[in-house]
Parts: sequence; structure tokens; C-alpha cells
Amino acid sequence: MSKIAFVVCLLMCVTAATAQNVDTKWHCTKPAENPMLKVGDVPDHNYALAQGTCDAKSSGVGEKSGAWTEFQETWKGSFASHGRFNVTTDGGDMVYYTYEYSGKPDVKKLSNKWKIVGGTGKHKGIKGAGTCSGVRNDDGSSDWECTGTTSMDAAKS
Repeated sequence: MSKIAFVVCLLMCVTAATAQNVDTKWHCTKPAENPMLKVGDVPDHNYALAQGTCDAKSSGVGEKSGAWTEFQETWKGSFASHGRFNVTTDGGDMVYYTYEYSGKPDVKKLSNKWKIVGGTGKHKGIKGAGTCSGVRNDDGSSDWECTGTTSMDAAKS
């Protein structure tokens, strides 16, 4: 009897990880005016900060809206960016992402890699990673389709 109680207790104490696929489409407004700073070492080498907001057009995981802040470096006709994307879910909880991407300023197609670094409420303890592909629109806005996988302890979901 004690062995059965031990096994039941062990099974109840172990938290199982649950995985969920991410498939969200975002529309992001034109970024706020961003300050551009010349680095000064070579021509056309600049740093900039940018911020903006996005609305989820469809989301299988309850993402509603997001706000991003990123650091950009341009040099020799290319750029590299990394930033944070803070997402509000339908329930009001937050999910925090980091992302990075690079490319050419005149190319309209974009892609990035993202990673979840935390969350609040029922998303506390969430982890995840994936990619987004996007298009820069003529008005400065952008549209993105993001896919990936998230996981968290079943006890927290």
C-alpha cells in the first residue's frame, strides 16, 4: 500500500510540460519617429531606436495586441535589429518576447527569430521559440505571420 501511495504522490508532484503551437498574424503600425545617430567610424554607419504597436489579426493562442522596442544598426546598405515585443493576451496577461533580424533596408520581405522570455498571470513560466515572416508596406506599416511552439508547466496552465 505504501508503494502505491508513493507512486501516486510522485505522479501528482511531477509537473508535465504542455506544448502549444503558435500561429499568429500581426498588423503593425508605422514605427514612431526614431532618432538616428551616426557612429562616425565609416560613412553610413548608424544606430537607431524604434518603437511601435501591433494588433493580432488572428491568433490561436489568444494574443491580442503588442508593443515593440528595438535597437537597429545600419551599415553598408544592410541592417541588423534586435528588440523586445510585449504582448497582451485576451485575458489581460502579458507574454514577453525577444527577437532579432537582419536584411537590406530596401527589401520589403522580412523575417525574424523570436524567443519567449517570460510572462504574467497564467503565462508565468512560459517558454517558446519560433520565426516570423513579414512584409514592409509602402505606408511604413508591416504585416507578419509568426509560427513556433510554446510550453509551460501543466500546473501553471
